[in-house]
Amino acid sequence: ITLNPITSLYYVAPCCLVFLLVPWIFVEYPVLKDTSSFDFDFVIFGTNSFCAFALNLAVFLLVGKTSALTMNVAGVVKDWLLIAFSWSVIKDTVTPINLFGYGVAFLGVAYYNHAKLQALKAKEAEKKVGQADEEGERLIEERQGEGSVK
Repeated sequence: ITLNPITSLYYVAPCCLVFLLVPWIFVEYPVLKDTSSFDFDFVIFGTNSFCAFALNLAVFLLVGKTSALTMNVAGVVKDWLLIAFSWSVIKDTVTPINLFGYGVAFLGVAYYNHAKLQALKAKEAEKKVGQADEEGERLIEERQGEGSVK
């Protein structure tokens, strides 16, 4: 069985539904029913479900095309954007220790990107050397073939 992103969601989504719905029915729903005016809105539920599906699909596609580590790095960048939003719009406080932690995380992401770029460059250089070797061998064989014909 090959698990492309859609097939993965086909198998994972029902399991998630069961494992989240059962505790919700016994733990959350009774409290929600007793303490609030619970009104089910199909439009909000449908749009939220579509967004969750799109997010899961994007995660599976990203991990399938890159790696889980890339997904974690993307999560760190997302966290930075959320923190910047909360600091600039909501006026949440950012302490010096928070800034230090963000700096360390930034250095980690920068190092990861640098290492990945270096590995990619090395792989491309190795590929070019291999192509040059193959072309050289082909030229030698052609010249040897021409020499034996004369």
